[in-house]
Amino acid sequence: MGPRRTTRSAGRRTGLVLAAATALAAISACTAAAGSSGGRGDDAARAGSVAALRAVARSTGGADSVRVESRTTMASVMSMTAEGALSWSDGLTGTLTLTYTDGPVADAMRRLGSTSMETRYLPDAYYARMGDAFAAQTGGRHWLRYRYDDVGAVAGASGARLGDQMRAAAPHQCVKLLLASGDVRKVGEERVRGARTTHYTGTVEAGDPGVTGRTVDIWVDERDLLVKKVERAETATGRLTQTAHYGDYGVKVTTEAPPPGDTRDAKDLVGRRSGA
Repeated sequence: MGPRRTTRSAGRRTGLVLAAATALAAISACTAAAGSSGGRGDDAARAGSVAALRAVARSTGGADSVRVESRTTMASVMSMTAEGALSWSDGLTGTLTLTYTDGPVADAMRRLGSTSMETRYLPDAYYARMGDAFAAQTGGRHWLRYRYDDVGAVAGASGARLGDQMRAAAPHQCVKLLLASGDVRKVGEERVRGARTTHYTGTVEAGDPGVTGRTVDIWVDERDLLVKKVERAETATGRLTQTAHYGDYGVKVTTEAPPPGDTRDAKDLVGRRSGA
């Protein structure tokens, strides 16, 4: 019984390491590289939209920080919400609280006593606090560290570009995607949470294997700041949908790495399980 429990615990531990990497992928969904779509933006309407979005990219990117609320669904694999603040003034920093609401990831987290997880972003790594029950399986350490250079080794082939994507996970990257695609148009004037906004939509190149049919919709306020984004795509595991709201641009963001003595590298845990 002892070895069987050990194997089961190791498998569950590794599954949660990969689950947190899956969450990382979902959060950074709007940062994959986009290529040119080849001259579809020549008409006057698209040209006007492109000019407007250039101003949005400058204003949103220049704000340096923002509060974020998002909901992400990855087919039947995972549903989660995220709340917190991010800064990109000197590399990506910030703190988000992730809450898993449905799917196998939520089930796994529930078995460990909590469906919420604090995450911290620093220029070289992403940290996820897994809780007391997880720490009991990992030598008393609560935090997992995903070095961006190692994310591919943790998440497998699908995560090969994830580290680079995470380094650029800021709201104006969605605007840059639409600008790079050349396929963007103005939908119209709409209200988002009571504020007047302009809605734009476009199709962008997937940038990742197994991703197709990728669309991005954004809503921009009168200050040329991005206030809402909806992204949809078909992936190998099913449909990905993410809706994010942005506000309080310029908010102060202070983030510190967790104590080294309370941190394990995700790559080490997955490597040990693979070796076994």
